[in-house]
Amino acid sequence: MENIQKIFKSVLEADRAAVVICDLDHTIIYMNPAAVGRYAKWGGKDLLGKSLLTCHNEKSRETICKVVDWFRASKENNLVYTFYNEKENKDVYMVALRDDAGELIAYYEKHEYRNRETMKMYDLLSSKQ
Repeated sequence: MENIQKIFKSVLEADRAAVVICDLDHTIIYMNPAAVGRYAKWGGKDLLGKSLLTCHNEKSRETICKVVDWFRASKENNLVYTFYNEKENKDVYMVALRDDAGELIAYYEKHEYRNRETMKMYDLLSSKQ
């Protein structure tokens, strides 16, 4: 099991999209390197252990809490489209994280970029992530 946890962490660490995971008290418990860089001007890695809610305005805080309540209401409620970021051409979602029994244990924000990849396919000499 420990090896699987290392693999899952490695997947998140390698992702180019920001991944910020919060517990059910809205405490930031994990940030991948992309998230640390993306949120550097707000504290970057120092945001770990702090409330996600303090990083948002009142309307956003209410919406985040409403979505988490929706996640709690049913094991089937797992993904919510939250907005489209035109500047970065991406869709953003909130995603429920559940244990093996289907109980809500955390949540995170998922970014899906719409831009076509510019890297050459299978270019092992110049590909950098």
